[in-house]
This record gives sequence, C-alpha cells and structure tokens, in this order.
Amino acid sequence: MTPDRWIVTLVALALVAFVVWFFWLKRSKGVRAAETGGGYQEAMILVKGGYTPDTIVVRAGKPVRLNFRREETAACSEKVIFADFGKSADLPTGETVPVEFLPKEPGEYVFACAMGMFRGRLIVE
Repeated sequence: MTPDRWIVTLVALALVAFVVWFFWLKRSKGVRAAETGGGYQEAMILVKGGYTPDTIVVRAGKPVRLNFRREETAACSEKVIFADFGKSADLPTGETVPVEFLPKEPGEYVFACAMGMFRGRLIVE
C-alpha cells in the first residue's frame, strides 16, 4: 500500500474509534436530583437530540420526579420508557411532562426512547 492509503486508513480507523467511544462508551458522572419540599428528588431533562442531562443520580427509597421537556419533533423522542420501573410517558413537543416513581433498590437503570436510540441512566445510590 502507498503512504497516502495508509494515512486514509488510519484516519478512518480513528474516526470509527471516536464514534464508538462517543455513542457507546462515554460515561458522564451524572447530575444529582434536587430534593424538593414535597419530598421528591427532582430533575429537569431536556429532550433534543438525546437527553440532557443523560445521567441522573438519586437516593433509594425516596420518590423521584423527572420532568421531561421535548424541544424537537423527531419521531424517536415522542416517548420515554423506564422498563425497570414499568413506567413510560408520551412527550408532546414544547410541554413539560413529569414521570414519577419510587426506586427501592440501589443500582443503575436505563431509560430510553421507544426505538432505543436516545438513552439515559438513572443511578440509584
């Protein structure tokens, strides 16, 4: 192979590695949910090209209220599903929709859109 083909191949492999890291391996530390006067652990999540923040940290045994605000029209973001808690919610564009549940056991739980393209984590301590 010629040197220019080696360079193109190495750049392509580097780009593939970056995409794999960015979409599947990158982990954020997370945002701790704020404790409200009503006893809830609460966080606001923006839905626009994904979930922001995509990692929420809460304490076990206290009710959680996650407020989702969808700012896009992509079909994938129309619904959020918390399979481990048996909860889901439709997310109309421009509206804030609360999802409430009680995490009893510590662990890491996934929430996602109906297609599984948008994913987030709930870390229960």
